[in-house]
Amino acid sequence: MPTRHASLPVSAPALVPSTVRSAALLWFTAVGAGVFEAVIAVAGMIVDGTASFANVAAGLGIRLVVFVAAIFMAVRMRQGGNWARVALTVILGVFGTLSLVIGPVQWLLAGHTVAEAVAGADGMTLVFTISRIVHLAAVLSAVALMFTTTANAYFRRPRSLKRSSATVEA
Repeated sequence: MPTRHASLPVSAPALVPSTVRSAALLWFTAVGAGVFEAVIAVAGMIVDGTASFANVAAGLGIRLVVFVAAIFMAVRMRQGGNWARVALTVILGVFGTLSLVIGPVQWLLAGHTVAEAVAGADGMTLVFTISRIVHLAAVLSAVALMFTTTANAYFRRPRSLKRSSATVEA
């Protein structure tokens, strides 16, 4: 049952649509998967001896910036920021997706097969791959949900109505 903020009247504007709330949750899921993948990658570099402080620090620094920006934009998108919806779509939905799939696509274009990848994979590779699939599915689903009819109507609402409804929780 919806609750209302003490300062809002009972006739407060409609809540944030479920599609927008779900899209934000999916962006948080994508960030979580990205963090998990970074941990696995660093662990793998440590195990195989290719980790250097500079290499790990640079990679984690870039990822930290991306993760923080993604969370910030997902929160702003949920609050009705159309600019955040567009930024998430272009930066992470397009370029982020490309960064997730370019390696596997290049590998397949080099003549390898999915069956070959599965047959040669160790446990960590399989865990990483499953996380990457979850990551990719979360990004693509979030982008789709941000552009549903109800989401589009929410982002077209006047700013004052979105601000008021952001304080009302389901």
